[in-house]
Amino acid sequence: MSPLGDINQLQVIIVDDEPHIGSVLSQLFKLEGIAAASTTQATQVAEQIHRDWPGVVFSDVNMPQLDGLCLLQQLMQKDPDLPVVLITGFGDIAMAVEAVKKGAYDFLEKPFNNEHVVDVAKRALEKRQLTLENRKLKQELESHIAPGPRILGHSPGIVKMRNILNQVINAPADIMIEGETGAGKELVARYLHDHSHRSKHNFVAINCGAIPENLIESELFGAQAGAYTGNDKTRIGKFEYANKGTLFLDEIESTPLSLQIKLLRVLEDRKVERLGSNQSIDLDIRVIAATKVNLQQLCETGEFRQDLLYRLNLVTVPIPALRERREDIPLLFLHFARIASTRYHKALIALTPEQQAMLTSHDWPGNVRELRNLAERYVLLGAEAAFAAGNMDNHPTMHSNMSLQQRVDFFERLLIEESLSYNKGSIKLTMEQLELPRKTLYDKMKKFEIDRKQFTDN
Repeated sequence: MSPLGDINQLQVIIVDDEPHIGSVLSQLFKLEGIAAASTTQATQVAEQIHRDWPGVVFSDVNMPQLDGLCLLQQLMQKDPDLPVVLITGFGDIAMAVEAVKKGAYDFLEKPFNNEHVVDVAKRALEKRQLTLENRKLKQELESHIAPGPRILGHSPGIVKMRNILNQVINAPADIMIEGETGAGKELVARYLHDHSHRSKHNFVAINCGAIPENLIESELFGAQAGAYTGNDKTRIGKFEYANKGTLFLDEIESTPLSLQIKLLRVLEDRKVERLGSNQSIDLDIRVIAATKVNLQQLCETGEFRQDLLYRLNLVTVPIPALRERREDIPLLFLHFARIASTRYHKALIALTPEQQAMLTSHDWPGNVRELRNLAERYVLLGAEAAFAAGNMDNHPTMHSNMSLQQRVDFFERLLIEESLSYNKGSIKLTMEQLELPRKTLYDKMKKFEIDRKQFTDN
């Protein structure tokens, strides 16, 4: 097969059994700034195309190994929205109609006009880009309305993190999550699992720092009956139990060095052997590891294996600390308070401006976990107990780094979010409560990236 290089970087693939045709078209597209490559091996094209490939295919119809119409059918099975342009020197109306019915984007006859070919390619690429963008938006929307954990917030760090998660949601890659204690590492792991195609299988979480060193190996890999003293029954390990699903290894930095080499072997081979057994068990599994420390520093001191780190951090997801996303604090507090209000059957009382300022000026060493506990205490015991001295020891003023405009924007956003929460996402009731015209409310919601669906009961 003619070399195509990295297919994920290509925009146009030309398939033609006449090498000079493919070469001419490739050069034509490259002169127009369109990345392109050609091949004479039609039978090997479909296997390289995937659903998210950002390009289009130009294919000759009359080829000896596989004709263009058959290739079109193969490509449509991979992705029915993929633009495929067919080229022939023997075209007629009937063939063109048949090709379009089978899903062809367009039909060109040899000899072709160069300007027309470039125009068709550009239109096809625009269509492809729009299709992929719409899919991404649909996936993001589904992730927000689907059952399971949601990641709330509009701060730059959270938006960036959500984008990373949505890009790798179904990728067959292990993930490393980095974040301080209480930042929500397990929530992120569950989000990845529950919104992926593995969601119907087990999500298995294990805290590597909470299991004694002499037991963690059997916990992870399992053990045959009689493998060690006192083990009279076969034990299924976490890897095996999570097969076809997700295994979450929290506090991965706590795994003993003696275990890290065995863990690396399992991750590389995707096979596991129970203690006391010589039989390998194949694994179809995603592993998500999490750490609250800098693993690279541990590698430099010899406390963590560098090769294991390389294997785990193919995709790294950093979770910003709550103090780094202060603009998300009011939304998160309202979210946790609404949940607590339902659970404890208590009315949710609006915060005073002083209490709101205390929330945003606090440094939150316990991160989201600390905020959630405070919201539950607020609903269950009242504001006096929740904001008592010792619970909120920061001075109750706005964060000193905020400019006047940032403070104005902050309170404006807070008032809109409070009203939407109180009115369960109703735009009409929010307009009336805030005495704002509909367009003004929508403009401000767009400015602050507020999605009313986050405040509905659905």
